[in-house]
Amino acid sequence: MLYAMNNFNKTDSIIAKKAYAFALTFALTIVTLYKQLIQEKKEYVLSKQLLRSGTSIGANVNEAICAQSKRDFVHKLSIALKETRDTEYWLNLLKDSNYVRAEDFTKSIGDCAEIYKILSSIILTTKQKYFSAKTTLNS
Repeated sequence: MLYAMNNFNKTDSIIAKKAYAFALTFALTIVTLYKQLIQEKKEYVLSKQLLRSGTSIGANVNEAICAQSKRDFVHKLSIALKETRDTEYWLNLLKDSNYVRAEDFTKSIGDCAEIYKILSSIILTTKQKYFSAKTTLNS
């Protein structure tokens, strides 16, 4: 994680750094959970969906940090937000089908909720700061 944090410029925002670091940590948790599911439970379909959506969050946050414009920034973070919702869905499905232990689910779903709040806040603040009310409603 230190390597990733060193890739930021001094001008990058603190929240962008924190969101990226949190998404990276979460992605590593998802990768570990994925490995458990395929090795211990021999579950390949749902776990692959979880891996795809869970690791996509950090990738989209990373793309947003290098966005070409504020609109592109909001768009990339909106994709990360959607991937967070997808990840919550797959986690719930895995829990309800008894593939994920309660403690693993509780931690992961809590992390998803925190990522969701961070991303929602960044998107809302960016829209309020850079776009007019008319544009924000149509975005």
